[in-house]
Amino acid sequence: MKVYFNNYRHHWLSPYTMVDYLFFWTDWSKCHRDKSLIRALSCSEMDGTWTDRPDWVESWTDRLVPISKFIQKILDWIHPKIDFVKIDRWDTWSMDQTLGQIVLPMLRQLKLTSHGAPLVEDADVPDELKSSSAPPKEKEHGTDANHFKRWDWALSEMIFAFESKLDTSWEDSFKSGEIDMIFVPIDQAGNEVPKKDAKHFQWVDGPNNTYECDYEGM
Repeated sequence: MKVYFNNYRHHWLSPYTMVDYLFFWTDWSKCHRDKSLIRALSCSEMDGTWTDRPDWVESWTDRLVPISKFIQKILDWIHPKIDFVKIDRWDTWSMDQTLGQIVLPMLRQLKLTSHGAPLVEDADVPDELKSSSAPPKEKEHGTDANHFKRWDWALSEMIFAFESKLDTSWEDSFKSGEIDMIFVPIDQAGNEVPKKDAKHFQWVDGPNNTYECDYEGM
């Protein structure tokens, strides 16, 4: 498997930006090109030091829009967004294992850089996270105090599921003892017979088998 994704391209060159740089010596151009945090914090548009663009700029920006679109189209062609996926035959042999190696780090990153929280039904979470367990909502159509907690819980459950899929060492805590199995030759009716007369072989516990597993707990 080969997967190549890159960030979204931003090739739009605003007509206003072009005008500002063409008339770089003017006060209004300097004001609009200054993106510094100091200017933003000083609210210079309100303190009298701000110079707005002349009225004629608006009409000229309308004429420059086709040029901006043409530049964007050329740059999109020269420097396109990369979305490449190649699947090999062996990738689908244990596809859940293959996808788990991709999904798990994505889920971890999503939990660290969450973009909000979708709706998680009360039926899918523990009682203490249900909306009925939260204090009354301040607004009728707002979210309850457990809204984001439910999503965090759901993410944690998904992360745990994929971690368990990729690392099965957790199963050891449900197992004990040593496996000792032997093959017993049997006939068609299931009776033990000499090996030379066997039609089948039955797998049974050997004399030293002490293996136990809590399959229900797993």
